[in-house]
Amino acid sequence: QVQLVESGGGLVQAGGSVRLACVASGRTFSNYPMGWFRQAPGKEREFVGSIRWGGQITVYEDSFKGRFTISKDSANNTWYLQINDVKPEDTAVYYCAGGHYNRRWLDYTAWGQGTQVTVSS
Repeated sequence: QVQLVESGGGLVQAGGSVRLACVASGRTFSNYPMGWFRQAPGKEREFVGSIRWGGQITVYEDSFKGRFTISKDSANNTWYLQINDVKPEDTAVYYCAGGHYNRRWLDYTAWGQGTQVTVSS
């Protein structure tokens, strides 16, 4: 059973950067696809992007292109979501989700516990 543990959220000043981490355990992860989602208060869960094929392919939802970067550290079974130039509208709970790579959250089979990112203006 895959377990995903997230870290790295917190209070960030607008214009700064934050890097979220998602550590996986429970199987081998050489070609394991991983997605990132976020959910702001009162809003639906949004697909940020995903990474697959050992980190060779990354895709982003259009609204997240430019400031968001997904990467993978294969040696440590860790995936990252880097957010640069954070804005107050980035305030949300961010989730890593494993087992798929598309934008439909129901297709994912494993979820991290979520990490809160709060951006102060």
